[in-house]
Amino acid sequence: MMYLEISNPMDYHVALYIRLSKEDESEGPSESVTNQKSLLNEFVQQHRLSVYDTYIDDGWSGTSFNRPAFQRMIGDIETKKVNMVITKDLSRLGRDYIMTGHYMERYFPEKRVRYISLLDGIDTGIESTANDISKKIKSVKHDKQQKGQFIGGKPVYGYKMHPTEKNKIVIDEAVAPIVRRIFAMALTGMSCRRIAMVLNEEGIPTPATYCGWQRRQKGPYSGLWSSERVSDMLKNETYIGNMVQGKSVKISYKSQKCIKQEQSKWIVVENTHEPLVDKETFHKVRQLLNSRKYTRSRKYDFLLKGLIFCHECGYPLAVINRKTTTGEDRLFFVCRTYQRFTKAGVCTCHCIKEQVVTDAVIEKVREICQAYLHPHRLQTIAKETIQTDKKELKQEFAIHAVRNKISNLTNNLDKMYMDRLSGLLTETDFERMYQRMKIERTTLEEKLKELERLKESPISSDTLSKELVQRFLQSAYTSRELLVSLIERIELTETKQIIIKFRFPELEAIS
Repeated sequence: MMYLEISNPMDYHVALYIRLSKEDESEGPSESVTNQKSLLNEFVQQHRLSVYDTYIDDGWSGTSFNRPAFQRMIGDIETKKVNMVITKDLSRLGRDYIMTGHYMERYFPEKRVRYISLLDGIDTGIESTANDISKKIKSVKHDKQQKGQFIGGKPVYGYKMHPTEKNKIVIDEAVAPIVRRIFAMALTGMSCRRIAMVLNEEGIPTPATYCGWQRRQKGPYSGLWSSERVSDMLKNETYIGNMVQGKSVKISYKSQKCIKQEQSKWIVVENTHEPLVDKETFHKVRQLLNSRKYTRSRKYDFLLKGLIFCHECGYPLAVINRKTTTGEDRLFFVCRTYQRFTKAGVCTCHCIKEQVVTDAVIEKVREICQAYLHPHRLQTIAKETIQTDKKELKQEFAIHAVRNKISNLTNNLDKMYMDRLSGLLTETDFERMYQRMKIERTTLEEKLKELERLKESPISSDTLSKELVQRFLQSAYTSRELLVSLIERIELTETKQIIIKFRFPELEAIS
């Protein structure tokens, strides 16, 4: 076993992952679940590591990653319960080396998860020959940043690249007056939100629009100044002549994803270029921003929190506190897009009492749940479902056909990967074809999973939904957990119509 040094064991919450396929059983006891567990437990004890959970997929092939325990582990990584994964060897993680490489070199680093494969000598938490290239690239960039040289793509709004000197920035006189005006408005006590509204009302292009940045997906805020954008500018020391870099770092030269750094890790070099704003103004503005930091409205808890969205723009609804004519405090829903960009006309108010919507949702869900528990009202739906199942399943034939398609796609992906390594396939063509085939394979794997589930327990969804419905009718107002279990999303339209989207097809059919 490789020797590893873990200097900060208390920082880790460990997932021990164990996999054994039917083919592995023929290789003898060395691959058994018991053997793997013993090896992993010995390692964590030696290094005083804390195990969050042990995840075991017994009888599952390594060519697919839709294994129940593996997916449960991924869920715990997503919710930040796990930040270290340990396996006996790399093949326990998976035998599809394209997807195994994806998890080891991209997914785990992006989620800040340290991965250790004991027998292969793999540890993503230490420098090794596997990441020498990334290390060299980071070292060169870090050296330039420490010298105060600009190495970013485009300078901060208000500056541009020096016409002759490399890695140096100069004031962009075309938009410098706008930057100075933003600081001047802030100095009068104007809020960031109010400054953004003024800039939007006057039709001043945002930094992104001015620089020509194109977003892949345009949302309702695209092309508009926001309070966050203004606040970031007012806090940026670049405007007083300091070079500020290292706010985010790429996790690897193989990944495009950047991770935001704590402010203590930023690289700030003073007096590297001409300031746009004097230091006295800058520090006064910062004091004004800090003074308002703790006076913002409280966060409110309400039953539909995280479930309710604007039907028109798709963004979550905000909740605000307002006094009624009798002086009582009441919560109101309002469209967050409208709230932030009122004068821009991006969306409409949607203002309505939170209690009115909550009562209406509870009543509607109660009505649907009660109908669901009366079989005679669902006879037509049940018959249609049975007929659909008979047509679509064909049980063994359908499962066999999907498995063959998945196997063929996996073989094609393997061949394509070798073609890329040998130079027969360009990087661009590989990425395009790989993404398309991966999506197709994932879709097929989900279909296979559903077919196998229906084959083994065709009434599991019905049983679960009935159990949740019964519990909901008993404690509708007290259990937010039940609402989240039943409802996927609630939308409020401009005309105050409430649209409820359920997680179960049985309930969705009735609604």
